[in-house]
Amino acid sequence: MFVKLIQPRMIKRPMDTDLKLHMAPPLGLLTIAAILTPKHRVTVENENVGSVDFSDAPDVVGLSVTVDVLPRAMEIAQIYRRRGVPVVAGGIHITSAADFIPEDAFDALCIGAAEGTWPDIMADLQNGRLQKRYRCKGRLRGEDIVSPAYDMIAAQPYLFCNVVHTSRGCPFRCDFCYNSSRERQYVNRPIEDVIRDIKTIGQKHVMFIDDNFAGNRVWTRAFLERIRPMGLLWNAAVSIDAANDPELLDLMRDSGCRSLFIGFESVSPSSIASVHKRQNHIDAYERAVEEIHRRGIMINGSFVFGLDGDTPETFQTTLDWIVKNRIETVTSHILTPYPGTALYDRMKAEGRITTDDLSLYNTANVVFKPKEMTAEELRQGYLWIYRQVYSLKNIYRRRPAAKRQRAAYWLFNLFYRKYGRVTDALCRLISYERIGRLSQLLARYTRRSYLDRQTTTVNLPLKPQEKRA
Repeated sequence: MFVKLIQPRMIKRPMDTDLKLHMAPPLGLLTIAAILTPKHRVTVENENVGSVDFSDAPDVVGLSVTVDVLPRAMEIAQIYRRRGVPVVAGGIHITSAADFIPEDAFDALCIGAAEGTWPDIMADLQNGRLQKRYRCKGRLRGEDIVSPAYDMIAAQPYLFCNVVHTSRGCPFRCDFCYNSSRERQYVNRPIEDVIRDIKTIGQKHVMFIDDNFAGNRVWTRAFLERIRPMGLLWNAAVSIDAANDPELLDLMRDSGCRSLFIGFESVSPSSIASVHKRQNHIDAYERAVEEIHRRGIMINGSFVFGLDGDTPETFQTTLDWIVKNRIETVTSHILTPYPGTALYDRMKAEGRITTDDLSLYNTANVVFKPKEMTAEELRQGYLWIYRQVYSLKNIYRRRPAAKRQRAAYWLFNLFYRKYGRVTDALCRLISYERIGRLSQLLARYTRRSYLDRQTTTVNLPLKPQEKRA
């Protein structure tokens, strides 16, 4: 059968340029492609980097759906369904909020892991008995996870194709996150499978795109020991509690960690408590930042505004903390109650949801009634803090103390955020792939130059007075 997989176009936030759309290929769809290609003809189209070709005649269409692209996914589905082509919708929003999807939007819903659903979907299609819902049976095991079809990636439209996942899900259940859905699981892949993917992409700079790279520290330590001799540079997302483990941080440094994405979410204790983010202890934030920075690792800090403890003063307080602690890059969000999460259920029961237009659910719009400020104050504060964080003055004030990080720091802050539109125009002229490769080469060169200048190796233990009790 001819299977067409489509990633609907995402909706950019005010601070985003097309660089965001061209960041990386859709690994979820490429995983489905890898599952199906032994028996079927499969194509993958990403509407973020090109238009959908509606002139073809697939036997079935698969759509990957996040909450904000659901309206566009439904439009695409109707085009194909009017021609008699069945459409299957899956992805994180379908898995977490299947009960919120209109009955007539798609022919079938894929709930849970593709490995446990798509083989059944294809078998039923071939036998003319497609069901309305397919749910992954039992608990997904790490060894069941299929590597993406990296050989199907057309590299030119993307800044980075060096993306690898080591796990699915997250062990924590924060109220505002999709991982609070009962359908979400957390599982690590076998280490050898991940190593094989790293070798397949053939690059020394790797972006691990897990929800929580260090969710299972025993697994993470074993994995870092395996990649330490490989000479990699890598980035990943971890929860803040990983900074409480000096041995783990040392292994991260020694194995080539370049930066960590960390969900601080708020510097207000009452705000953190309102969403049950139990792994975050604000009184330990600065110590955690110090421990990470002392090892020459940059931080991409994530902050959420509009939590129940937030007030109009929260924005200035957060900016001051970011600048004081030299958080190298910042990603901010307006609190968004995704359907299927604990936060949505609570706000719906309280009558605080103000719109059902899911295209607005991209963390850049206020779709609920805040408690301690107006919706307009929240919206304007969110825009204000982005302008302030990425002002030239604060970009300079936040520069990393570790000189080996500064090239990557300036690249992101100036050429991705501050002057992203100029960089995007250059990418369209030269190609996103070439600009992405140039940034990776520069990052690797600065790390090598740094190591060459050192009189001690990065594997030395901390000085006695620096060890934690």
